[in-house]
Amino acid sequence: MSVTVTASARPTTIDDVPSVARVLSRATHGDPLFQWLFPETRTRLARIRRFHAMAAGFGYVPYGDVRVTEAAESTAGESVVRAAALWAPAESNPEGPLVSPRLWPHWGPLLGRGRVAPFVRVFAEWKLAAPQEPHLYLAALGVDPVVAGTGIGGALLSQGLDRADAEGMPVFTQTMNDKALGFYERFGFEVVREVDHLEGGITHFLQRG
Repeated sequence: MSVTVTASARPTTIDDVPSVARVLSRATHGDPLFQWLFPETRTRLARIRRFHAMAAGFGYVPYGDVRVTEAAESTAGESVVRAAALWAPAESNPEGPLVSPRLWPHWGPLLGRGRVAPFVRVFAEWKLAAPQEPHLYLAALGVDPVVAGTGIGGALLSQGLDRADAEGMPVFTQTMNDKALGFYERFGFEVVREVDHLEGGITHFLQRG
């Protein structure tokens, strides 16, 4: 399919949450984290979409900085969100005390009783691994598979990194997908820590700057 990027990355509103959740769920369907959280193949995509809708809708759109890039099929011409990035600015915490009480009641029904405690442990280890100094946190970056290889994801990441450089801020992120390490390393990230979660796999923590 031929696509044309129709705009540079733009900020989002609450109306964009369904599009953000859709593109991130398609991008992360094969991610080790979500394969572990949602082992049932038949329902995995829908559950991942709900996961990202909760994270974006409750936290990152109102309290963080969510950017999306739109692209259009050359035949139809209609613009569709094809890439999304969830950022936490240094001065804000989209997963903090204003957000968590609203989110936690939803995790049980979504994850299932047996997955909640392990997920909390993984989440806590992520928080403990974060730098103590002010930094930008990239919580999620995803590209719709139909436009993979077009450079949309790299361009979206670059715009966020340019903002970080302008502010003199390091950038921190994590991934359980070892296939993503080379992508991040091309943008100057280095693996600074790795944690084996046993059941859930290995988290690679990366920092730039």
